[in-house]
Amino acid sequence: MELQRCEEQGLQERKGQKRKLEEEIQEDRDATPLPTGDARRALLAEVTAQVKVLDSAFSWHESDRAAAKRATHVLAELAKNEEVVNVIVEGGAIPALVKHLQAPLSDEGDLSLKPFEHEVEKGSAFALGLLAVKPEHQQLIVDSGALSHLVNLLRRHKDSSTSRAVISVIRRAADAITNLAHENSSIKTRVRMEGGIPPLVELLEFTDTKVQRAAAGALRTLAFKNDENKNQIVECNALPTLISMLRSDDAAIHYEAVGVIGNLVHSSPNIKKEVLAAGALQPVIGLLTSCCSESQREAALLLGQFAATDSDCKVHIVQRGAVRPLIEMLHSPDIQLKEMSAFALGRLAQDTHNQAGIAHMGGLVPLLKLLDSKNGSLQHNAAFALYGLADNEDNVSDFIRVGGVQRLQDGEFIVQATKDCVAKTLKRLEEKIHGRVLNHLLYLMRVAEKPVQRRVAFALAHLCSPDDQRTIFIDNNGLELLLGLLGSTNPKQQLDGAVALYKLANKAMTLSPMDAAPPSPTPQVYLGEQYVNNATLSDVTFLVEGRRFYAHRICLLASSDAFRAMFDGGYREKDARDIEIPNIRWEVFELMMRFIYTGSVDVSLDIAQDLLGAADQYLLEGLKRLCEYTIAQHVRTLRSFSCYIIEAHLHFVYLGAFLSIERQTRALTSDPAYNSRDPQLLCESAYES
Repeated sequence: MELQRCEEQGLQERKGQKRKLEEEIQEDRDATPLPTGDARRALLAEVTAQVKVLDSAFSWHESDRAAAKRATHVLAELAKNEEVVNVIVEGGAIPALVKHLQAPLSDEGDLSLKPFEHEVEKGSAFALGLLAVKPEHQQLIVDSGALSHLVNLLRRHKDSSTSRAVISVIRRAADAITNLAHENSSIKTRVRMEGGIPPLVELLEFTDTKVQRAAAGALRTLAFKNDENKNQIVECNALPTLISMLRSDDAAIHYEAVGVIGNLVHSSPNIKKEVLAAGALQPVIGLLTSCCSESQREAALLLGQFAATDSDCKVHIVQRGAVRPLIEMLHSPDIQLKEMSAFALGRLAQDTHNQAGIAHMGGLVPLLKLLDSKNGSLQHNAAFALYGLADNEDNVSDFIRVGGVQRLQDGEFIVQATKDCVAKTLKRLEEKIHGRVLNHLLYLMRVAEKPVQRRVAFALAHLCSPDDQRTIFIDNNGLELLLGLLGSTNPKQQLDGAVALYKLANKAMTLSPMDAAPPSPTPQVYLGEQYVNNATLSDVTFLVEGRRFYAHRICLLASSDAFRAMFDGGYREKDARDIEIPNIRWEVFELMMRFIYTGSVDVSLDIAQDLLGAADQYLLEGLKRLCEYTIAQHVRTLRSFSCYIIEAHLHFVYLGAFLSIERQTRALTSDPAYNSRDPQLLCESAYES
């Protein structure tokens, strides 16, 4: 589909919402430069020391647990700086951290007290999640056995109370899974194979909102472009909870929920139907007015996907109140928000019942303004929406009244797809300039304000049928309005007027069937294109500007009396093998011979005059008529356009004369002779003026 590319671009941004596990890091922290030399060696030594602690402190002894907790904390703090992540991995941190994702084995001591329970596992999950920010480390972490331990951590609340430590370790485990699976299809599949999806779905109903967010973020990543994961998420009955989360007052909750649903329905028609049947439509529409712009953007994208389901769904989206907030989003300073709202409106505008409503609610002008955007995707989404709106006759007058035709014609469009879309939109408008649409436009030309009248005249000059030109531009004074544009002090309006008059002149010269280019006067069989200047079976050669042109006497004899006299009369060329052509240019001679061999050629204006002389010399009547036709058409177009220019010039002359008379009258009435009422002085003053 034409907008599949736009949908993919929106989903690229959704896919890129990567959780970096830095919620506790100050956003204004300056990045530490990449360590080199002594600094790198010192860092590597520190990492190695912490790894040794982790390797030796895997027990429930309080001193070991305290040491392990400190070590995971140190490594996590270091890993917050992406520039040193490679050094941490080089120091062997991954296997040591993976080892501490699980609790130590029990010994014979008192197990009633477990010092720092869940704390070490939380620190390890946090540090591994930070290391997984770099794609090259994701597979290394998974190959070290991290996934099964992380999935087990998601179930920690089932074996103990929901303490703060349990909540933290679950959240860090979900976040680590998010980063490990980010843009990695094989790891997404591994998470499903390890049983990670069911506990994540269960955690959507967890009491702590941060855990809900983390679980939704992981499911969002796992669902992206992975059909098996999507199906399992739906089979685990995630949809009712996700739809409830859409209604949450917590912006972070409904943002993650709409992201999960968006990834579930992308390229999955069956899941899309299930989501709609589960009641997602109204809460998604509700998010269009959310205070969270990210949720608004995701909701608009999701509505665009819903609208592709069927025509009924498009109508339901509009009936439930989506159009007005989508149009308001077009005015947002957020480029991506405007892009997604234009995308949704474009999908909705492909239904006849919605087109007039979108225009009536004020969608036309902001969509036209977005054509000036320097963002190619935003520009294309707006163009596609306008293409839909142009399909409704009720919108054509509004399109023209607000200057839509000028914007479509003057726009600088970035991608070819947008240019094609705009061309199709203009074609749609052109096809509707008749009947009641034309009558309404003529009414606007009579009664509307002058700027609107001129916009209508400009548009009709480009879009109307040649058969309606007299009615529009003579009977209803359209020509006078275009000439008024030429008389404007605004250079843009002057240019618009000149272009419209030129377009009108071309249409006025549209040929009737009687004016069509003439066929060859004597039907005959032609030798064919393949024998033009072909030495095969050639029995005569012409020398033109020092170059050889191979020909065939039988073809030339059948073409004209001149060649018959040359080869069948008493001329010296009769038996000559090589015949010199002294007075014709090569390209002219070649085109003439091509006509002889094929019966038709395209005659351009720059060669028509010389070709006409050659055709006359060799008595080729058909070619002469083609040349005369080309020259005549050019003369008629110039003559017609000249008439418009002359008329425009006279318009300025008359205007200048009027102003001159007015100035002279003012001068005359201020002259003492006028006030004296002396006839002699009055006549002399008037004569001088």
